[in-house]
Amino acid sequence: MPLREEFEKTGNWLFRWRSYLPFFLLPFILIALHKAEYLERAFGDEAQTIWDVLCIIISFSGLLVRTLTIGWVPENTSGRNTKAQVAASLNTKGIYSIVRHPLYFGNFLITLGMFLFIQVWWLVLLFISAFWLYYEKIMFAEEEFLRRKFGDHYIEWGSRTPAFLPAFSLWQKPDLRFSWRMVLKREYSTFLGIIVAFVALKFFGNLLAEGRFGFRITWAVFLIIGLLVFGVLHYLRRRTKWLHIPPNS
Repeated sequence: MPLREEFEKTGNWLFRWRSYLPFFLLPFILIALHKAEYLERAFGDEAQTIWDVLCIIISFSGLLVRTLTIGWVPENTSGRNTKAQVAASLNTKGIYSIVRHPLYFGNFLITLGMFLFIQVWWLVLLFISAFWLYYEKIMFAEEEFLRRKFGDHYIEWGSRTPAFLPAFSLWQKPDLRFSWRMVLKREYSTFLGIIVAFVALKFFGNLLAEGRFGFRITWAVFLIIGLLVFGVLHYLRRRTKWLHIPPNS
């Protein structure tokens, strides 16, 4: 099989299982948690708190990227399709005017914040390498699909738009109105996932690296807020029409 077709086939397979990449790295995460040398030992609690907050900000900036992507795109283009590529139209405005793969860039920031949080340098390098090797083929497969479907229109847009790192000077105003309902409907689980991941890393980091069971009350409050937001939005989605999005809206 020619390399181009082989890369696309591999990318489509990885696309179906892209959500499970962090689980492949789980053994390395557990090893790193045993080896973690937290900043508070050398520089005190304040330095550790600043680092924790910075890592959380990085992860939530990834959620912001996802929010700006999902809130400004029509149905059947960018989303949680898991089995095959879907593209009823080609997105070239809004965040897609500055980067071709904003959802993957958002995912990268979300996960990068978590790996930085552990404070083991080799784990961060391992994550970046694994992410690039994994998603490079996924992005290749997606772009082959879009090239075949949209032809010269895709080539013209792809030639001026970076694949992964945004070029903010290229911003073009979206044609659609921003949909907070779309964001809340589709991203509340991501919001909770980020919070749960940080709380779990703090808990197991304290346990494995320092032999301490538990964490400060602020982390419990952080988790409770995440659960409350998730619970409210899950109820609204399942039991009401408040998050219903009319066709063609």
